[in-house]
Amino acid sequence: MTVDEVDAYLAALEEPKRGTLEALRRSIRTVVPDAEEGISYGAPAFRVSGQVVAGFAAFKDHLAYLPHSGRVLADLSEALTGYERTSGSLHFPIDETLPNDLVRRLVEAKIAILGI
Repeated sequence: MTVDEVDAYLAALEEPKRGTLEALRRSIRTVVPDAEEGISYGAPAFRVSGQVVAGFAAFKDHLAYLPHSGRVLADLSEALTGYERTSGSLHFPIDETLPNDLVRRLVEAKIAILGI
């Protein structure tokens, strides 16, 4: 996993997807500044102590936050009202990043599940 892979992933996106995901990347970095960045399952991801704690991806009509755990989104369901989601991804508009406080809660919930 390398930060260059994430840079390349983002560089290949058109605006506003690129800018929105770059803002999300900065928000995740604020929560886990020492995380290792790279690609996991084809999408940018952040690892802490070797464990993936957060990720994101771009799709045709939406962007997604990827907690890499089905439990995170279920545990925080009350905070996710208004967002579409699957068991493993939180969808948001291509031109509207997730609020920083929500990103913090998502990342910290995954870290708590992992016990790291």
